[in-house]
Amino acid sequence: MKTVTLYTDGACSGNPGPGGWGAILEFNGHQKELSGGEENTTNNRMELTAVIRGLQALKEPCIVELYSDSKYVIDALEKGWAWGWKKKGWIKSDKKPALNPDLWEELLALTMRHQVHYHWVKGHADNPMNNRCDEMAVCESKRFRS
Repeated sequence: MKTVTLYTDGACSGNPGPGGWGAILEFNGHQKELSGGEENTTNNRMELTAVIRGLQALKEPCIVELYSDSKYVIDALEKGWAWGWKKKGWIKSDKKPALNPDLWEELLALTMRHQVHYHWVKGHADNPMNNRCDEMAVCESKRFRS
């Protein structure tokens, strides 16, 4: 299997509000940038969408080194929380509904296709790829501001 590095970030102006996401795929010395946004969304939805769109761009199953500054995404996947929410009908351990089940459903299916390793990085710090994803996400969110 090919090993691909995926950097992702999401941004939102207001929560909810106009949002954007950015993703960078790296393989064999090549980079591909992806980005998009929505008029009315949340930061967590944009974080999830960035990972989903990055994984969807892969044409075959890969080993994926995923880098994100979202504890929401990394912890829910790495610690298995999202699988638990799904098993319990999208209810969390505190008996409250899990947010964004539509996106989690999509993301969990994609993680079954690929072998994903999770890496949390500090946001707005010294990771140039995370900073570039943030730049793209913020730029996309600005397209929806009035």
